[in-house]
Amino acid sequence: MSSGLAAVILAAGKGTRMRSTKPKVLHPLCGRPMLYYPLESARQAGFPQLKVVVGHGADQVREAFPEQQIEWVEQTSQLGTGHALMCAVESLRGYSGPLLLLCGDVPLLKPETVQRLYEYHRHEEAAVTILSARMADPYGYGRIIRDGEQILGIVEEKDADEDQRLVTEINSGTYLFDAAFVVSALQGLTKNNAQGEYYLTDVVAAATAAGKTTRALCVDDATEVMGINDRRQLAEAEVLMRWKINADLLYAGVTMIDPTTVYIDDGVELGTDTLIHPNVHLHGKTSIGRNCIIETGVVVTDSQIAAGSHLKAGSVIEGSQVGPDCVIGPMAHLRPGTQLAGRNKIGNYVETKKAVLGEGSQASHLTYIGDAEVGRNVNFGCGTITCNYDGVNKHNTTIEDDVFIGSDTQFIAPVHIGRNSLIAAGSTITKDVPADALALSRVDQKNIVGWRLRKQKKS
Repeated sequence: MSSGLAAVILAAGKGTRMRSTKPKVLHPLCGRPMLYYPLESARQAGFPQLKVVVGHGADQVREAFPEQQIEWVEQTSQLGTGHALMCAVESLRGYSGPLLLLCGDVPLLKPETVQRLYEYHRHEEAAVTILSARMADPYGYGRIIRDGEQILGIVEEKDADEDQRLVTEINSGTYLFDAAFVVSALQGLTKNNAQGEYYLTDVVAAATAAGKTTRALCVDDATEVMGINDRRQLAEAEVLMRWKINADLLYAGVTMIDPTTVYIDDGVELGTDTLIHPNVHLHGKTSIGRNCIIETGVVVTDSQIAAGSHLKAGSVIEGSQVGPDCVIGPMAHLRPGTQLAGRNKIGNYVETKKAVLGEGSQASHLTYIGDAEVGRNVNFGCGTITCNYDGVNKHNTTIEDDVFIGSDTQFIAPVHIGRNSLIAAGSTITKDVPADALALSRVDQKNIVGWRLRKQKKS
């Protein structure tokens, strides 16, 4: 048994109402699987020992968290929350401290709330402490039955009588247990209820019957304990989480013209004095530096954008590194492997892929740069293409510093262009070009005088 407090996260359910082949806890929420959030809440609240109970799609769930320090516990038959915790008992052998239990489909719970629950549990010296909430419409939730501070039990909706259904304090499904007590109490659970399942809630009644202290801590904001059972609730949670992400960024010095139409994944970093226009999407492992401008319709995924850069409307950036003071777009596409050193311009309808551009190099419009190494202060004329694929293999184009490339040029890779050379417009370059040279590849122009008049006369 490793050191530190222990937490069990229940993530075995199929999530039938999601109507999906994907396990419920893997549905994305602001860029991360739903299960990520209760795991992080437990960690940040000081519970490093994480036991996750999986069942439906167990292999998929495990594969989604390959680098996490997690002990996986399998629940082969879903016989209720009590049975899920029973499955984790063996992994808790030798542990006698406070045991946190979280639900994998309750992603909005804050680490601060978990920490407050833990402190209250310790202060009250309770065997069981429930995280509760008050709801104007508690339909579907188990009701907290109190005798003052002491909790007598939790009654599920299907088992509640008329008076109990009038109770507005509900069970969130989050608990803190005395580990030794709950392991003992699980042995006495039965399936004698409307669902025919082992209710974890029966542990509360068992604690009261044994004369133990039972408590409930009511959250200030009931949305924290919102459970996700279908895609409508997932969308509601997305709105709430996205607003929190955006609000935190606004407080940190980022400007958003309309925060309700900005979509930023959890973990994305933005620098101060950056301006975000409406309908911007920032995904994955993305960071945006200070004093940037991100215009309408920009989508950035897994990319780093340095300070002072301007991403113009409709541009798409994936897996790229953009240096300081670059101007991208409008309607540019930076594909994975693009690296811009700084002060670069990638203009409208320019596409890059595995392209490394030195400082000050630019392609203003209608250009494709792929599998290329480009030096400093290179200018790509309109319609330039690095022809990097021969139908079987990809080949590189190397362009040294200070090269000027005329419009409608094709580089047939592999090819090396020496520094300070000039490529004449309309050229197809199939051979290396030495430094300081003019490269010219055209068919000689031929003018046939009077051809147009003779053609018209015949017709």
